[in-house]
Amino acid sequence: MKSNTTPQPDRKPKRRIVRFSLRLLAVVGVGFVLVLAMLSYCENYLLYPGALSRGGDWNPRWLDYEDVWFSSADGTRLHGWCLEHDQPQGYLLYCHGNGDHVAHLAEYLEHLRREYRVTVFAFDYRGYGQSDGSPHEQGVLADGHAAQQWLAQHAEIPADQILLMGRSLGGGVAVDLASTNGAKGLILERTFTSLPDVAARLYWWAPVRLLMRNRFSSIDKISSYRGPLLQSHGTADELIPFDIGQQLFAACPSQKKSWIAMPGVGHNSPNTPDYESALRDFITKHGSLTVTP
Repeated sequence: MKSNTTPQPDRKPKRRIVRFSLRLLAVVGVGFVLVLAMLSYCENYLLYPGALSRGGDWNPRWLDYEDVWFSSADGTRLHGWCLEHDQPQGYLLYCHGNGDHVAHLAEYLEHLRREYRVTVFAFDYRGYGQSDGSPHEQGVLADGHAAQQWLAQHAEIPADQILLMGRSLGGGVAVDLASTNGAKGLILERTFTSLPDVAARLYWWAPVRLLMRNRFSSIDKISSYRGPLLQSHGTADELIPFDIGQQLFAACPSQKKSWIAMPGVGHNSPNTPDYESALRDFITKHGSLTVTP
């Protein structure tokens, strides 16, 4: 006699697949969290690689410069180089990128002094070069303010009579100074709206906007700067996308601003002749001190 009951399918293979999938998701999830934790832990190392380098010629005999030692607001001892011009048409504070320090910049600083007839002061953020301490956003910004004040006192001029020039990370410092203290003119090279905006492009898969401690929100600060602005960016910049630079420029309300696109130029490529010409015109036009009666 045959049974009328229908054989029940074996559910064990499906259960095994479900269990395996859950375990795999758990492993992936834990790994993702560990990667995020590692990124967060290494944030300062990734953002301030120049702080790990002390190389370079710290005593270039061919360069006419003054070693400068000064202190940040919290007492951190900072170092920089001042390159005097005997007949300056302006005073320029140079804020370098995150991979540089002044000993790497000797030739470029001499180029700025000679070609644009300015007295140049370049300084190292805390933890960079011969400056003490360890870099972090508030400290680096405070260092920029101390450097601007040093140059103003040295030149015996108000802080807002100084040309500010910032490249990459230094652009974030220069924007902060210009928006807070004013500037004779603001020169920005290959810089950003904010660090989280840049990180979100590089690490699109991670919630970097929530995780990052260092912000440098230049797009918020530049809205209060109405002085002369010259900004440049390479169309092939692989680190800070071209359109991010454009967004920062658009956010500045100044009626005296100029944008220079550098075709095919990457983040660390040389400047174009068109930009060098625009920079010369900008410094000639805006660098001279305002004489008050």
